Amino acid sequence: MPIYVQHEVLGRIPDVFNAEAIWQAPGLALFSRRPLLRDLLERSPREHRGRAATRCFSHVTLVLPQEDVDDDYHLTRGARARDLAQTLATLHQKDFGDLLGGDQVRYDVVGAESLAPGEIEVRFGHAVYLPAPGEKVLYNVSVSRDSAIWHPVCPIYPHQRLALIGGQAGQGAADWPFGPDGAILVINDGPDSVPVVDMRPRGDFDCRYDPRSGYYTIKSLREIDGGGPRLLLKIARNGELAAARPAMPAVMPSSMPASNAEPVPLPVPMSIQMPAPVPASVPMSMHTQLHSPMPAPASTLAHAAPARTARPAVWQSRADGLPLDPTAIPVSHRPTAPATLPGESDATYAPLAQQRVQLVALALPRLSRYRDTGAEALELPFDRSLMLNTGAHSDTAISFVIDAADHLYAATKEGRQRITAPATFAPVDARTMRLLPAAPAMADRYHALLCLAQPVGAAVASGARFTFGRSAAMLAALRVLDSPRFIRRADGAPGAASADRIGLSRNAFSFEATDHGYRIGRLSASQALYHLDERMAFVAMIDAAGPESLYLLPHGHHLVAGHYVLRFDA
Repeated sequence: MPIYVQHEVLGRIPDVFNAEAIWQAPGLALFSRRPLLRDLLERSPREHRGRAATRCFSHVTLVLPQEDVDDDYHLTRGARARDLAQTLATLHQKDFGDLLGGDQVRYDVVGAESLAPGEIEVRFGHAVYLPAPGEKVLYNVSVSRDSAIWHPVCPIYPHQRLALIGGQAGQGAADWPFGPDGAILVINDGPDSVPVVDMRPRGDFDCRYDPRSGYYTIKSLREIDGGGPRLLLKIARNGELAAARPAMPAVMPSSMPASNAEPVPLPVPMSIQMPAPVPASVPMSMHTQLHSPMPAPASTLAHAAPARTARPAVWQSRADGLPLDPTAIPVSHRPTAPATLPGESDATYAPLAQQRVQLVALALPRLSRYRDTGAEALELPFDRSLMLNTGAHSDTAISFVIDAADHLYAATKEGRQRITAPATFAPVDARTMRLLPAAPAMADRYHALLCLAQPVGAAVASGARFTFGRSAAMLAALRVLDSPRFIRRADGAPGAASADRIGLSRNAFSFEATDHGYRIGRLSASQALYHLDERMAFVAMIDAAGPESLYLLPHGHHLVAGHYVLRFDA
């Protein structure tokens, strides 16, 4: 295996800013003197034919003791370091000018706490590159152990061929798990090509790229107690040079859209009149309004959404102060008992059809709209199975926090870091969580949608109308945030009221399963309801209120109410 980075420590140098003392020792005692920078460059050429060198390295990094670098900056504003780099570049050009092949000689001087006084570390090689003045960064490389907290490693420039990370001589990475023998080699073929990631030694690691997450997952194949360590590597293209972004190294199946794909809006539903079955006690002249997905004219869309107040009405207390009445739950329609005992008839009994409602994501609110609640933060912890952590002392793998300034953070044992949507998190193997941006029509209330790794579902019977809300017992198991422990006040103490009081009414909406979908009724004028399609792309806001104004939600589509994104399956 070639040596990508040559690094040596030169000792016993009285003046670390003396270029001649670093370049070459005086005299002609070639066999008795210790090797210095010129000797190292001569012994390790970039290219050679036989024993004759044909090209030498032209980019060299000098690492001086940090105290000397700090003193130079304090006293001369770094003048001695600049003079050192310029003098060494001149000596380099003078002695190896015929081996440069047109390359520009570049030197850089940095400091390190690990060096003792009088020591200098020199670094050069295939994976050592110093940018030209004004050269912009092409890629930024970062690593993570849990996909939430990312640590920057190094930049990659357009004309840089190789970058070595980890190992004994590569760029240092925070919490490096593979020891001094493992290293990551990033190969850059230019702005129009995708970087190639190669592990060294190759047979000791498994490296895979996840196009949905946008990073590489590197696992050690060595036999280690507790399993091989894992490292996540992200190579992000610089935004200023992202116009000609190449294709990703892995292609996603067409049946699985990317998490950052632009959602395609569907036609906005409009109200139509359709007759519905009317009870005997109701006059036959009454009708029920059903909403069916049909395109609406521009004039209708312009006045579809009325202005909403900034203060949510769901946080206001009741004027009468009386306790809430429980919501009546309709009895499921069941087939009547047979007139004969089993075995006395050959009638065939069919099972009762059961539809399901699943909680697939949590809608993260903008707490700045709820300042009167005293809530300073909403914290959502998840355990190692990526289920919402409801215990006070359970093992937490990752937490998502949104503060009163609407800033979103991911927190793990590695620390806390601000995040933006879209993003993907994999704090444990085999399971991921996606963070999707809220649609513009929902952005006044919601910051993002956090997709659960494992949905929570409940069965519902067809032919009966149910109610969902804070005071409704139906689907109470799906209201996973119905607890004050997720709210944090300014003093750091848990909130006094349930987190469901932010954005969810006591009786938010009613629903009834039918053969063509679910008929949704908005029960509270202050309750915001949003219709998302099967890909969680925004469709419409449900404005009509009242038990007689029903909205037809197709099977497999989603409804957003409060913190909850519910999928209504057939």
